[in-house]
Amino acid sequence: MAGALCYNQVNKSGFVRIIREIGRRGSMKLRLRLNANHLKLIAIIAMTIDHVSDLIYPGFPAEPGAMALHIVGRLTAPIMWFFVCEGYYYTRNVKRYMLRMGIFAVISHFAYCFAFGINPIPFSTGIFNQTSVMYPLFIAVLVLWMQDNDLPMKDWVKNTLIFVLVWSAFPADWSCIAVLAILEMYRRRGNLNAQMKQILLYVALYAAVSFFFVSKVFALIQIGVLLVYPVLKLYNGEKGDAKWMKWFFYLYYPIHLIVIGVLRVCIYGDVSLLF
Repeated sequence: MAGALCYNQVNKSGFVRIIREIGRRGSMKLRLRLNANHLKLIAIIAMTIDHVSDLIYPGFPAEPGAMALHIVGRLTAPIMWFFVCEGYYYTRNVKRYMLRMGIFAVISHFAYCFAFGINPIPFSTGIFNQTSVMYPLFIAVLVLWMQDNDLPMKDWVKNTLIFVLVWSAFPADWSCIAVLAILEMYRRRGNLNAQMKQILLYVALYAAVSFFFVSKVFALIQIGVLLVYPVLKLYNGEKGDAKWMKWFFYLYYPIHLIVIGVLRVCIYGDVSLLF
């Protein structure tokens, strides 16, 4: 009787351990349930909300509704930066990756200018928001490649060229801040907390410049980048099964901007939606 009782207790104890282990693994899977495709879809939705809010509330007015929508839109850029780091790390052909980014940067320039009523000739309307965020993303990949390879040039020439390339992104959406953030995030790849510190550092600098030279409202909404941390925390490191998402992510950006541009012209005429 005592032996049977002891046996049952051991079995019960083992059963409890198994249940706890299953629960622990299930909890881990629950916490890490977003793959790359899920995160890219979140970025697309947030980006669409952000740009539609530009259409509904042109000029970044200090209205609660407009600010709330733009805060949600702040999810997009950090997710883009995160996946540029991942894309550069995992790509089998860096040069093809750079070429793809460069082509989409050119296409997106005209789509971006049409969407928001900007002259496609750079600097004809000012120095800010002269092209899309795709240009800084392309420059970031180019600089990463230059840093990782021994090029047939002296170090000072290479460093000077990198400096010029980084600052060439200054007139773009997210400016050269996007390039600098990606470079620092890549060095800390695999450490989300360290990457998040770099995101906050550079976005704070971007907000400070925007506050004094662009728009105080635009500067204040940058606090929305804080929302990206719990989202990226759910990333499980997997690509996802939908292989078409890679091209959809590239194509959606210029296509949705063209749609925004058509709606802009139909609703307001040929006017700018930005500051």
